[in-house]
Amino acid sequence: MIKLQGIAAASGIVIGPAYRIGKEEMVVSKDPIREEEIPLQIQLFEEALIKTRREIIDLQKKIGAEMGQDEAQIFDAHLLVLEDRMLIEDVISRLKKDRVNVAFIFSEVMKKYIAVFSKIEDEYLKERIADINDVGRRILRHLLGKERRGLSDLKEKVIVVAHDLSPSDTAAMHKQSVSAFVTDVGGKTTHTAIMAKSLEIPAVVGTAEATLRIKGGEILIVDGNLGMVIISPDETTLQEYRQEEEKQRGIIEKFWSAKDLPAITRDQHHVVVNANIEFPEEVSSVKLHGAKGIGLYRTEFFYMNRKDLPTEEEHYEAYKYVAKEMNPHSVIVRTLDLGGDKFLSQFALPHEMEPFLGWRAIRFCLARPEMFKLQLRAILRASVHGNLKLMYPMISGIEELIQANKILKEAKQELRSKQIPFNDEIKVGAMIEVPSAAITADILAKEANFFSIGTNDLIQYSLAVDRANEKVAYLYEPAHPAVLRLIKNIIEAAHSAGIPVGMCGEMAGDPSFALVLLGLGLDEFSMPPQVIPELKYVLRQISLSQAQEIAQEALCLSTGKEIAEFTRLRLKGILR
Repeated sequence: MIKLQGIAAASGIVIGPAYRIGKEEMVVSKDPIREEEIPLQIQLFEEALIKTRREIIDLQKKIGAEMGQDEAQIFDAHLLVLEDRMLIEDVISRLKKDRVNVAFIFSEVMKKYIAVFSKIEDEYLKERIADINDVGRRILRHLLGKERRGLSDLKEKVIVVAHDLSPSDTAAMHKQSVSAFVTDVGGKTTHTAIMAKSLEIPAVVGTAEATLRIKGGEILIVDGNLGMVIISPDETTLQEYRQEEEKQRGIIEKFWSAKDLPAITRDQHHVVVNANIEFPEEVSSVKLHGAKGIGLYRTEFFYMNRKDLPTEEEHYEAYKYVAKEMNPHSVIVRTLDLGGDKFLSQFALPHEMEPFLGWRAIRFCLARPEMFKLQLRAILRASVHGNLKLMYPMISGIEELIQANKILKEAKQELRSKQIPFNDEIKVGAMIEVPSAAITADILAKEANFFSIGTNDLIQYSLAVDRANEKVAYLYEPAHPAVLRLIKNIIEAAHSAGIPVGMCGEMAGDPSFALVLLGLGLDEFSMPPQVIPELKYVLRQISLSQAQEIAQEALCLSTGKEIAEFTRLRLKGILR
């Protein structure tokens, strides 16, 4: 029996046989061609691009329908690679110059691109190697006329073991055939982790040596709660985990029984439990999973996979639809949050050494006031159709908030002059995701109607941890005492000013942290729809006074690991 420790990417326990995925090797021969064959080779290349594009769009639609548009957006990066004119022109010019088969030329160009990206210090751009590799292999398969046996072809329940899984691999998984997966690399916020949560299957990533230690067919225990993989467990361990697995099945049924019930604690304290969405079509999933409102409506999708800019009407129609569908429940629309890990060609954003700390989100919008105002007018116009609120991302100080509100005031005046109706009393909030905002929350509260804590960025900024960097992934600790103290400060500042505070980061959807957050006074939790039934169930099992005691105890602990273990054990006790 061997135990491997990794990172818990998606919770749950599964026992089953290992199915190893090896690295796909494609040998491409170098064959000379005549000049008159060049047009045919170019045609083959164009057809491969078209087939690959169609393949990715079909996959994106399938994922959007089965798992939600948030997950489908992962493939936007793949489509951008296919539209890269520099890459396409590089292949065609080398084909004309070298006069060898296009498959060989393309494989050489892809090697060059991957080598260039590998040398870049920026961890986010390094992570794009996986997208380039994934698309490159698809194109090469079409050029060579090869088919790869995918995970969708599996007939029996297995635990997938791989060095890494591309988004395409993960998207091909079906709950009927893949019960869990384990990888050598990865972290909590990588594509594979996001997909695992959406598929609602356990996953352990970042084990470093799973593919070296695990043989195909070996029995594994994947403990997605503790981030542990047990290889060839003994009978005693198997029996213990089988009992735990059975217990968890019963718990999941309990979770679903709570999805349509109100989120009220045992001592009748009401908690708002909302959902995060990216696309209007996700409203059906929001309702299915029992959310009463939308705590974060991301709007970047308007700008993805297009060469022109969206019109005010496009914005308006989307916001209007969501507002009507969710009425009378609230919908918080976050204004454009570009930059960081979201780059769009039509803006020609400059390459930055530290994109997460650069020209992004509210900074970008304030530098483009007319484009910003267009979105604000659309939100205001849609506000008459439901309970819309708007929220600015990445506010770092009071000056940005005042400036954004000034542009909002101008947008209102423009609508008034044209006698276009809107809700003049629309609530305006600030996302608190920068340490400077967390520390000066009392000042920001004077200019905002509500706060929403974005923990993903707040954690990485506060702890100086790039969440996409595998080397420091272990330092990304939501339970770190510094993070909890910042959250406490934000909540206290908001409540002192008489405004509510929510949370829309990943931490809000973690039931063990929910106990602490509730105890600290958080008013609203917003998360992916799939997590809502579990969180509602947990909140209904505890009293506010219990949560306050848990929060006080957690704040007295010295390390993130101690706090995480303490909250995990308290949650386990509550769910017994």
